[in-house]
Amino acid sequence: MRGALLAVLLAPALALASGVERFQSYLRSTQTARADFEQKVFDREGKLVQQSKGSFAFLRPGRFRWSYAQPYAQLIVGDGARVWIYDEDLNQVTVRAMARALGSTPAALLAGAADVERAFELSEAGVRDGLEWLAAKPREREAGFERILLGMGTAGVQAMELTDYFGQTTVLRFSGIVRNPPLDAAAFRFVPPKGADVLGE
Repeated sequence: MRGALLAVLLAPALALASGVERFQSYLRSTQTARADFEQKVFDREGKLVQQSKGSFAFLRPGRFRWSYAQPYAQLIVGDGARVWIYDEDLNQVTVRAMARALGSTPAALLAGAADVERAFELSEAGVRDGLEWLAAKPREREAGFERILLGMGTAGVQAMELTDYFGQTTVLRFSGIVRNPPLDAAAFRFVPPKGADVLGE
């Protein structure tokens, strides 16, 4: 699941608010963010099949940069109009229109407009591991994931779990979260490297 995307950061602490309300407040109040992440992918039986680390940042509306450092180099950039996925080992770039990527790339979703309920059905998902969980179910079947869970603590969103239609689950944990830092818009532009194969729209 090399293209699994996730970008989620600190939300304001709302001690008495529901998970949905906290998430909506996060969308309204967070214009930029950056953090490190650790990602694990589990198969249908719960066996760990992939582990990776990296960093990300976003700038609303619709711009994000998701960089995998280990075990392979991969860069995903949303420039507000398109989503670019660059596989350094293959020297290959895949590009999709942002509107088509919203349902399958949580990074694009979280860096986009605040009205996420047009693309996702939001509901409470209980308390587990000291976090309050929110479920986001894509309204379109073509989305890359069947369900997304966001784990919210007093500091905001601290974890995400994504389940695809094959039963694989991608789990993300975030650290070093910085909310609303100054970010250079140039970091969210992507030019395919010379000689790279470019696939998609």
